[in-house]
Amino acid sequence: MRTGPDCIRSRGVVAQGLVAKWLAHKERGASRRLAIIDGDNVTYQTPLQDIRFILSKLIDMDALLALPGFEEIDAELIDAVLEENARFVEEVIAPLNRAGDLNPARVDSDGRVRTSPGFKEAFAAYARGNWQGLQHRQDIGGQGLPKVLGTAASENMNAASLAFSLCPLLTDGVIEALALVGTPQQRALYIPPMLEGRWTGTMNLTEPQAGSDLARITTKAVRQDDGVYRISGQKIFITYGEHDMAENIVHLVLARTPDAPKGVKGISLFLVPKYVPDADGGIGARNDVWCASLEHKLGIHGSPTCVLLYGAGKGEVGEGGAVGYLIGEENRGLEYMFIMMNAARYAVGVQGIAVAERALQQAEAYACERVQGQPVGLEDGSAAIVRHPDVQRLLLTMRSLVEAARAVAYVAAAYRDMADRHADAAARERHKALYEFLVPLVKAYSTEMALEVVSLGVQVHGGMGYIEETGVAQYYRDARILPIYEGTTAIQANDFIGRKVLRDGGATAKAFMAEVGATVSALEQAAAQGDRDQDGLSLMARRLAEAADAHERATGFILGHARDDIRAVFTASVPYLMLTGLVLGGWQMARAALACRLAGAPDDFQRRKLTACVFYAAHVLPRAQAWSAAIEASAISSAYADSV
Repeated sequence: MRTGPDCIRSRGVVAQGLVAKWLAHKERGASRRLAIIDGDNVTYQTPLQDIRFILSKLIDMDALLALPGFEEIDAELIDAVLEENARFVEEVIAPLNRAGDLNPARVDSDGRVRTSPGFKEAFAAYARGNWQGLQHRQDIGGQGLPKVLGTAASENMNAASLAFSLCPLLTDGVIEALALVGTPQQRALYIPPMLEGRWTGTMNLTEPQAGSDLARITTKAVRQDDGVYRISGQKIFITYGEHDMAENIVHLVLARTPDAPKGVKGISLFLVPKYVPDADGGIGARNDVWCASLEHKLGIHGSPTCVLLYGAGKGEVGEGGAVGYLIGEENRGLEYMFIMMNAARYAVGVQGIAVAERALQQAEAYACERVQGQPVGLEDGSAAIVRHPDVQRLLLTMRSLVEAARAVAYVAAAYRDMADRHADAAARERHKALYEFLVPLVKAYSTEMALEVVSLGVQVHGGMGYIEETGVAQYYRDARILPIYEGTTAIQANDFIGRKVLRDGGATAKAFMAEVGATVSALEQAAAQGDRDQDGLSLMARRLAEAADAHERATGFILGHARDDIRAVFTASVPYLMLTGLVLGGWQMARAALACRLAGAPDDFQRRKLTACVFYAAHVLPRAQAWSAAIEASAISSAYADSV
């Protein structure tokens, strides 16, 4: 990947946002018609303006770049990487989105999977650009750039093509797991070719009878005299478990040894390569792991989701199962797998933001071009639907939700950078707690948000949105898996309640609400200046304070009922997670509004940002009262739930 000033390009980034889109349409008239009805011609542009705004206004990049290991990174380099990432995903990856949906991966009779047209070539370009190593540590061969920058690049990649991007996402998780718990030999043999894009990685957890209950897995691992293990069993829902884009595939597999304890305490983690490498990393014998079939899915058609068979007796490694290597210690597999799962959960949340951004862009473009009806209160005849009040409401709901979720995710990534690299141990622990608190929120809230946004995008298109040719339905189909895989919304919410809120007595939740309170005070002070934005800032301060109060009441309910009515607490877990995500999104939008104010006379982007911030306060934050009311009634409602 080229970095530095030589790769910086001047790019005419299309103005984002409702007002600018409408004004641009009005000025252009009918001279420029977007090809928005044909899904094959829909384009994607990275939201660089908003990304740059978050990095410069909502994150203390000076403090982040002063961390040990980041000394040679500066704002110019970060901007150069963003520009090159934008060029790459727009030109190379985005064209795959529609092609992958219409031409899914397929499996041959010999168990070999052929990926969608263009995927193999695009992955080769991805590898040549060294994108896989962007945020991985330099001591294992990565580029060592901040996670917050990796998050921006990941969002853009996923928005360009969610199906394609799943392969590098899972490879990132395998690299991270091996870097933390693999042996020196395993790290040396397997990490470099994955960073180089020659090999990819997968995560093999569940089985047909298990679902999310991993205590029920039955895949066996039998230790051999030479110390290796033989793996036999079946795994399902294995994303990119077999494909033709890389030389080798590294599977991380949960399995049981014959004398393992029952339940999750008896699960071990094994590394099972598709081809067993020799000591120098060369491709060796074909292992006994095969793709039995591909799942036929609602969406992400370009991503091959495999049923994998271990020990089917078809490989070149003899009888007894696939050759596997223990990761860490026996019976600690689930603990190790959580390293990969947590990385994947955060990344899936970013996927939600990405798909929502893609749907938003197409909805805005369509609304500016679709002429239909006379808008209420206007007398100039038919106009683009962007001038209709309810379409404006739909678009601003979409935009404000996307921008709020993006800001929360990027701030979380900055916490992770601080947790990994801060020189002070106490600061590392503090930022680690903040990041871990936000991971289930980023995963669950952002993906639930994505479903709302892509559904609204269909609504903006009206009947045209229900027709596959426009491409809008693909976003809806693709996004539907996001609140399910890598742990459903309920699993994230249970983790959030049990491991994040109850474990520290609500201390981290209260610390975040203290920050929200400080932002409310800053809004009130800004509103008191009495200029043109007084009403909007006052509204934001009032609504954010009300939402914080609702969250405080809900937290009190959770903590107060944890001992004597735990079922009521977990009945409220998803509402509490959604409430927290909603309030923290409002906090970031309020911070964004204040940053726009401090920048002096607002430019077009800042006015659009302020519009989205005020809209979030007016139309989204009131949901906090409903969530809080539902939580506080859980003690009563849960008593009736067993009659379902």
